[in-house]
Amino acid sequence: MDNKQRIRLGISIGDTNGIGPEIVIKTLSDQRILNFCTPVIYASAAILDRVRKSLNAEHFHYQQVDSAGALTHKKVNLINCLEAEPAYEPGTPTPASGKASLDSLLAASRDLKAGLLDGIVTAPINKDNIQAEDFRFPGHTEFLTSYFDAADSLMLLVSGDLRVATVTGHIPVKDVPDKLTEQLLIRKITILLESLRKDFGILKPRIAVLGLNPHAGEKGLLGSEETEIIRPTIVQMKERGHLVFGPYPADGFFGMQQYKQVDAVLSMYHDQGLIPFKTLAMESGVNFTAGLPVVRTSPDHGTAYDIAGRYIADPTSFREALFLACDILKKRQTA
Repeated sequence: MDNKQRIRLGISIGDTNGIGPEIVIKTLSDQRILNFCTPVIYASAAILDRVRKSLNAEHFHYQQVDSAGALTHKKVNLINCLEAEPAYEPGTPTPASGKASLDSLLAASRDLKAGLLDGIVTAPINKDNIQAEDFRFPGHTEFLTSYFDAADSLMLLVSGDLRVATVTGHIPVKDVPDKLTEQLLIRKITILLESLRKDFGILKPRIAVLGLNPHAGEKGLLGSEETEIIRPTIVQMKERGHLVFGPYPADGFFGMQQYKQVDAVLSMYHDQGLIPFKTLAMESGVNFTAGLPVVRTSPDHGTAYDIAGRYIADPTSFREALFLACDILKKRQTA
């Protein structure tokens, strides 16, 4: 792969007092990753050097560059983008560490929008301390959907052939029933179908749709959303020639491992999909934002303040996020 074809992958550092810097350094200490992409970390030399020293990461090296337009290939690149250097207080969310996570995310997103990057991998943020005038969103997914002017997007959790998406994302559970409409379900199913084809190379994808209520409503006895909204939507999608099945009771569906019979599962709300997914694939899971014109992945875990600074964090999920971003970009480039 020559330099013109090499994937330029931005990495936002996340909350600097969480495990973000640690898992980034552990992942990029493996020089073989440079055969797949050119990583560009958006952070500061002071943070990386502090964590590198604590980790004794002798195989981690980086090259500072002024901009993403002047990258050094076959090396890890660093763009110093933090407006102010936050104090390093691992395990403690602070306004300064939240500001650093936002500075990093905004800088990486700007370069991605400008075409200087091919995709981004985002380390975990704290959804509270990142809030600012230019960030009024529940999380990465909603921010990036707005920033890249996407009509809609879909949170899609991936680990090998296991793929679980959510119709509703970061909203209170009590608001979920009022959000569910046939129009919303059709949009989310359509995004999922298109992503499975374009991003995962599945020509005729099969999707299982979960019910909202216990036992998928038990024919209306335990709730009407299945009979009034979910099942009619599935019928519509089938009439359009799509392989969409359900609604399935969520507990039995995962308990009987029916997810192995389909290419993706569409859950109705955040925890309905993420609890079984993380039970099955906590260490290797990746969060991919489907439906965007750009590629963004992240590890499927949070800041892990409870172990930050102990340097025992497992980088597997972040490494898998980096590789998935590369895989999807390759598929999009060759489509």
